[in-house]
Amino acid sequence: MNFPQASELEVTRMGPCTIPSPLERDGVRFVDEERRVLLCSDTVQLHDLQRPGQPIPSFEPAGPREKIYYDPRDLACGIVTCGGLCPGINDVIRSVVLTLTHMYGVRKIFGFRYGYAGLASKEGHDPLMLDPDVVSRIHERGGSLLSSSRGPQELNDMIDTMMRLNVRILFAIGGDGTLRGASALSDEIARHGLKIAVVGIPKTIDNDMNWIQRSFGFTTAVEEARTSIVGAHAEATGAWSGVGLVKLMGRHSGFIAAHACLSNSDVNFCLIPEVPFSMDGERGFLKQLEHRLKNRRHAVVVVAEGAGQDILHDTNNSEFDASGNLKLQDIGMYLRDEINRYFAKRKIEISVKYIDPSYIIRSLPAGPVDSEYCLILGQHAVHAGMAGRTNMVVGFWNQNFTHVPIPLAVEGRKHVHPDGEIWQRVLEATGQPVSMISESTSRAVL
Repeated sequence: MNFPQASELEVTRMGPCTIPSPLERDGVRFVDEERRVLLCSDTVQLHDLQRPGQPIPSFEPAGPREKIYYDPRDLACGIVTCGGLCPGINDVIRSVVLTLTHMYGVRKIFGFRYGYAGLASKEGHDPLMLDPDVVSRIHERGGSLLSSSRGPQELNDMIDTMMRLNVRILFAIGGDGTLRGASALSDEIARHGLKIAVVGIPKTIDNDMNWIQRSFGFTTAVEEARTSIVGAHAEATGAWSGVGLVKLMGRHSGFIAAHACLSNSDVNFCLIPEVPFSMDGERGFLKQLEHRLKNRRHAVVVVAEGAGQDILHDTNNSEFDASGNLKLQDIGMYLRDEINRYFAKRKIEISVKYIDPSYIIRSLPAGPVDSEYCLILGQHAVHAGMAGRTNMVVGFWNQNFTHVPIPLAVEGRKHVHPDGEIWQRVLEATGQPVSMISESTSRAVL
């Protein structure tokens, strides 16, 4: 792992914090500004990071500060949710509103609807006024109270909207695309010399954000994916040579697929973007599936949506969505059809049942573990914003909540390492071969 320099970990501040926190009256335990959260817990790595006269790379801890930057009495805040839906968005919105209202006494909170489009005057979306009554029950349902959208908006137009409404803290709930937009907005705000903080809250169901151990929605996704795997196993064992095929989310990182497989040891093949595989050849997936069916008469296959794109990729058909993401080819449908074709050609009777629960999972309310996590993320985002932190996202690292500069969080992507512990456990649980790349494919790659 490449560790960032200490300077890359410093969070931007609006200025000195001089206002006594209203939380002092409640006996709240404030963060000691001398504390830091180490990037590594491994003693060997820690030794390698030590440089004479240089601080060890570490994160600023999240939490309430004794002195804050903004006066809550005349403060207006805004909340925006962008990108795809994810379990827990409403929990985060509710947490931010309740923390601003009950802990800091903020009385004006705008919910900008339909993502960054809600901040653009040309789109004509009036903001929703948020208070504890409006958000009282929203955590019980999925989706987003504010709705969402993809794609950027003109920066100065969004800044004009915030200035017109006197918004001084914007809470941006979203993934890497949302946070890149938040960082660009923060930079433009600074260029204009304005005192508006932008604080991110990590929403990526794939759990692929750098330097953040877990993003909200991921736990619920794994829990619900497990339900689909249970169904796939029942279908597979309920037929002669039955195959239960489940496609799960995971554009570039296979964390949902890997952890869902580990939560249910009935899976026999797990296919993720980080581990290439061949379809044909003696070592390819189809031949391995044939061996499995011959020996056990059933198989459960879990595939992440971004797996096998090298097999499906058509250079003449590269389309992108509004967020700039390459539109993926459907690996689930492809596998279903290729499995049926392969065995039909060999006159081997099989029964393939294909399950794709992706949109069902995305739209669910958060489970208990995620709900608690969302509550804490929202609270820490408010504490950070009130203390004048900006261009940062609330993170979780080494069992501590942290402040992560947005540029650091979005400069790369977190992956399941093929030689790491998670994938080793998957291989042990599934019993699948370490490699399913045929010799002809290997030579072609080389």
